[in-house]
Amino acid sequence: MTPNARAAALMTLGMAAFACEDALLKLLSRGISIGQLLVVLGLGGMAIFGAWVARSPGGLRWRDLIHPGVVLRNLAEGVCAICFLTALSIGDLSIASAILQALPLLMTLGAAVVLGEPVGWRRWTSIAVGFAGVILIVRPGTDAFQPGSILALIAVVALAVRDLVTRRLPVQIGSGLLTASAFGAMAVAGAVLVVIGGQPMVVPGPAEAGMMAVSLAFGLLGYMTMVIATRIGEIGAIAPFRYSRLVFAIILGVLVFGERPDGWTLAGAGIIAGAGGYAMWREARLRGRTRRRRPAGSLTRPG
Repeated sequence: MTPNARAAALMTLGMAAFACEDALLKLLSRGISIGQLLVVLGLGGMAIFGAWVARSPGGLRWRDLIHPGVVLRNLAEGVCAICFLTALSIGDLSIASAILQALPLLMTLGAAVVLGEPVGWRRWTSIAVGFAGVILIVRPGTDAFQPGSILALIAVVALAVRDLVTRRLPVQIGSGLLTASAFGAMAVAGAVLVVIGGQPMVVPGPAEAGMMAVSLAFGLLGYMTMVIATRIGEIGAIAPFRYSRLVFAIILGVLVFGERPDGWTLAGAGIIAGAGGYAMWREARLRGRTRRRRPAGSLTRPG
């Protein structure tokens, strides 16, 4: 297999793992509060990635955690965790997952508006088309509208803020530390819901404890395979495979939760996937073209 083919297979595996994690969390939310789930999963992920970072050559750089960008990134991570998990618990898995796929479009918009990166008419068009797909799914003011859709939209905005901030962080702040601190932010967000929101803490049964462990394992598997895929493959080649998460989510929604996404929802999901995939492919192509044209030793940032 070529590197791009291996990367595509790993990306698809990672997206399947994320979809399974979402499905398990939705099931768990029926008997365990959102706050408790975030506390347990956040502490578990923080412990695993923290131990990995501690054993790395650079070790734990605690002072990096108080960098304003890291603090803002973790705040966005906490908001996203609360909103998306709540959206999963009160709405359809397929709809929440479809809305989540608008992230690349919002990232492109944020990079243009906030960071001042150049965006051509093709990507502006893909953004407009993709957001039209979001409207088809959400359909505010109709009987098909689900309150959880608003929470999913807020989660996407928080994810975009997180990723835009990440682009501006110093290179010496490692991705392992960022991931461990992000899980810690999830745990803090869950604790806030438990203490301030009055959400109860219960002792999970063996089945629920096992499901939480498997859910965390799926999340870690998804993260690791996605990272490996982006390192060994070209972004433009593997970008479309990120949307396989939506396919897996729809299948799980139908088989596990008896969801029946209507034609408008499926059409909107397809539009978002197509527009987002094109935007990611176009950006990767432009960045590759800029790198090839850049003179040796040039420090100019790609557009």
